[in-house]
Amino acid sequence: MGFAKEFLPEYTVEDYQKWEGDWELIKGIPYAMAPSPLGIHQKIVMELGRQIANQLDSCTKKCYVYPELDWIVDENTVLRPDLIVICKEIREYLKETPEVVVEVVSKSTAQKDEYLKFSIYEKEKVPFYILVYPDIKKVRVFQLVEREYDKYFDGEDGILEIHLKNGCSFKIDVEKLF
Repeated sequence: MGFAKEFLPEYTVEDYQKWEGDWELIKGIPYAMAPSPLGIHQKIVMELGRQIANQLDSCTKKCYVYPELDWIVDENTVLRPDLIVICKEIREYLKETPEVVVEVVSKSTAQKDEYLKFSIYEKEKVPFYILVYPDIKKVRVFQLVEREYDKYFDGEDGILEIHLKNGCSFKIDVEKLF
């Protein structure tokens, strides 16, 4: 395996920006995005974005919700989370750690979302990582505690409350997502 790995190409952000189609670049390896998301996936992303953005409007420090924005983590990694929250306006691409990352998990993305992206978001110190599972109507949230994620919420209903570092907060009515 080590021998074969020596001959694999390692791509960069510069390469990534020339590609057609939907890709993510993780540690120099291209990952094709799943085909166009299903209606339930898009409904959840929109509902989450609506709930969060409506509440952040009243926050004194401006925070924003962005769907499917490229996050250039480093020269060899570009991720495209389903939704992010950051307390800064982004004109082009995200180049710093967001406050919250949301991934809507499907069968085709589960391993990447639950393991690969989980470890990258943890390493990059994303304070909250939210995984939404449409198939089982469940939400799991991990909060960064020191340098590791700790399970913060795991349920099918209820109100999930997220407190951002700048003092802003928002609540998610989990049942309304599904």
